[in-house]
Formats: sequence, C-alpha cells, structure tokens
Amino acid sequence: MNTRIFVVFRKTHYNLQPNKMARRDDITGAKALNGYRSSHANNKTKHRFHLNLQTKRFYIPEEDRWITLKVTAKTLRTINKNGISAVLKQAEAAGTLKKGVI
Repeated sequence: MNTRIFVVFRKTHYNLQPNKMARRDDITGAKALNGYRSSHANNKTKHRFHLNLQTKRFYIPEEDRWITLKVTAKTLRTINKNGISAVLKQAEAAGTLKKGVI
C-alpha cells in the first residue's frame, strides 16, 4: 500500500514521504540547496534548487569494466576534460567518493 502524507502550508505542498534514493552526486557528493522564490511583491516561498543529475555508464580501461554513476552535468564536463580514472582518484583522495563505487 502506497500512502503519502501531504502538508499544505502557504499554498505549497510538501511531500513527507521519505525519498527512495538520495539526490546526490556519486563523485562530488553535491546535494540540493535550499532557498526562496521571490515574487514581484517580494513574497517569499520555500524552494529547493535540485541538481542536474544524469545516470551515465563509464568505462574504466585500467580495470576493464563499466560502472554506472549518478553525476551532475558539471561533474560530467570534468570527466570529459580530465578522464574518469583521474576524477575517481581525485575524489577518492578528497574523500567525496560514494562508498562502493570502485
């Protein structure tokens, strides 16, 4: 049974059902930001700035295998520039790499 709970607060519906998957970048760990929408009358309503997440498969030639990652468009540009192996090593050194990726 799929039950959802909605709360109405200032014409905004907030879904209180927990997300099944996190909206996070697997490499950088980036997540959505919170902010406000501002109307012409300067009324503020809460808003989330979600990431431009894409699910992509990458080939790692050193390990001769494919991996599937959820990455942002910005991270995808970095991978295209530096290569997947270099980006994974850099993320592992920085500690932002999701566990179980490599």
